[in-house]
Amino acid sequence: MTKRILFVFTSANQTLTGASTGWYLPEAAHPYYILAPYFTIDFASPAGPNPPVDEYSVQTFPDDIGKFLKNSEVQKKLSATKKLSDVNPDDYDAIFYVGGHGPVLDLAVDPVNIKFASEFYRTGKLVAAVCHGPAALVGATDESGKSIFAGKAFTGFSNVEEEQVDKVKDIPFLLEDKISSLGGKYEKAAEPWGPKVVVAGNLITGQNPASAHPIGEAILQALQK
Repeated sequence: MTKRILFVFTSANQTLTGASTGWYLPEAAHPYYILAPYFTIDFASPAGPNPPVDEYSVQTFPDDIGKFLKNSEVQKKLSATKKLSDVNPDDYDAIFYVGGHGPVLDLAVDPVNIKFASEFYRTGKLVAAVCHGPAALVGATDESGKSIFAGKAFTGFSNVEEEQVDKVKDIPFLLEDKISSLGGKYEKAAEPWGPKVVVAGNLITGQNPASAHPIGEAILQALQK
């Protein structure tokens, strides 16, 4: 039977300053290209259909528009994006959180998502997230009620990268600081914007847009074991 992966997108389209945001195009597109030939992929978000894409990412990564946004199969999936509250975790073998500033704003505090991610992790299934995607997991806990990051290596969008894009004031917390405060051991690429993926048991995290392709490869390897 083909394994199934749930891609989770943000439904947030505005930051704390009112700037437009959403999910980051290559962080969905690149893992999708790698995984779609092997697995069934469904989309979910807190609010359901047509989660908002970050316009800046569309302008910055034009190659992904044709291959992903204009792909008829992807368009169908985006318009049929399920509400997270309607999804049964038992139907999936892996969950993947797409980045963009949005997850810091909605998924991080969404009780449905926190319960969903916790259940997923506790059953030993693969939990993956890239860039700001790990923000969706800050409320997730293991069976003992501890953060799933406690004592584990992880990566995600760095403080330095956040400062460089001048978005510190747009979000409620800095990812690197927040997950470190939960007991996570932060790792990052040698230079800002370099690719970095960290595998810690069934938790896989990627640092930034450059990590979207390698995290796709890491998820593929983990699911093919």
